[in-house]
Amino acid sequence: MFLLKNGNTFTPKGWTKGFSVLTKGGKIVDVSKNIKKPAKAKVVDCKGLYIIPGLVEAHSHLGVFEEGAGIMGYHYNEGSDPITPQVRAMDAVFPRDPGFRYALEGGITTAVANPGSANLIGGLNVVVKCYPNAQTVEEMIIKEPEGMKFALGENPFRFYGKDQGKPPKTRMGSAAITRAALMKCRDYIAKKKKAKKKKEVFEEDLGMENLSLVLNRKIPARWHCHRADDILTALRIAKEFNFKVTIEHTTEGHLIVDELKKRKIDCVTGPINTAMLKQELRERSIALPGILNRAGIRVSITTDHPVAPIWTLPILAAMSVKGGMDEVEALRAITIYPAQIIGLGKRIGSLEKGKDADIAIFDGHPLDARSHCVRTYLDGKELHKM
Repeated sequence: MFLLKNGNTFTPKGWTKGFSVLTKGGKIVDVSKNIKKPAKAKVVDCKGLYIIPGLVEAHSHLGVFEEGAGIMGYHYNEGSDPITPQVRAMDAVFPRDPGFRYALEGGITTAVANPGSANLIGGLNVVVKCYPNAQTVEEMIIKEPEGMKFALGENPFRFYGKDQGKPPKTRMGSAAITRAALMKCRDYIAKKKKAKKKKEVFEEDLGMENLSLVLNRKIPARWHCHRADDILTALRIAKEFNFKVTIEHTTEGHLIVDELKKRKIDCVTGPINTAMLKQELRERSIALPGILNRAGIRVSITTDHPVAPIWTLPILAAMSVKGGMDEVEALRAITIYPAQIIGLGKRIGSLEKGKDADIAIFDGHPLDARSHCVRTYLDGKELHKM
């Protein structure tokens, strides 16, 4: 039990001065002024400090692309075929990846671990708490699967077409192969339903079972897209097959704001601090998160770890403010908005009674690059102290 006392506290309404946070049994039990100290509570004086919710990274490859391991830690792309819905990121998460410790040192307590973007359909993702040195990945998982990774653009047709001389070789081919897999799954669902009705034996297929979660609208497609035309192709296919979609990276989203707003598409943006190493990144701008946010689109900011180190998440939010995003909205884009996008807004992402006691304390404003995360609490346990 902790009483984090008298800090500058980021609540759902914004910053409040002199508020305290009381935790018990892994949950937040009170957020207010003048909380009476329970007998068993350990008091942490937060005067002059900044108390915020544990940060949420909505798109990463944490644990499946291991820190400092080189090619031997590269387990996030199953590059044997462009269609691999049968794979699950949870089977590749390395619990002792140093990245989880670095995440806590930056105030990040929850992360989505995605398969990579070499494949058109890359597999199921997993949401984990950033426990360092857990014995099993099961100890870390809070949602699995949250979504199915899809990809369009340069990555699939470069990985297969250019490097291996196999389809897809063009954007047309990418769309066609994706549609063919979805049609196959649609037929699979119908045949399974018919067999079940007739009480006949039905031979299940792992990939089709996983992909059916998307077509049955149980999970969204988490669609890697940078260029506006690729985003629109993803939205077109999602409409044809009637499934939910979140756009990942959204680099040229500012060119199609009206379409994204009209269709109520959640967008995960970034990273916005890396070199433009691909043609499809030429329109990238630090103004993007703010442009989408002001249009009423729910926006999350990502590091795409390890493309940018996960601990830089608040720095990317600060860069978004530099690009014109409202400061409070930028903080929400790394706390409550990503939590909502991944379907965990009732559990994490804000300092509210009944939510998980995932909390970060900074010695300066969290969007100031000079500030340090001095304490991080995960499920009410103090796991990082500077």
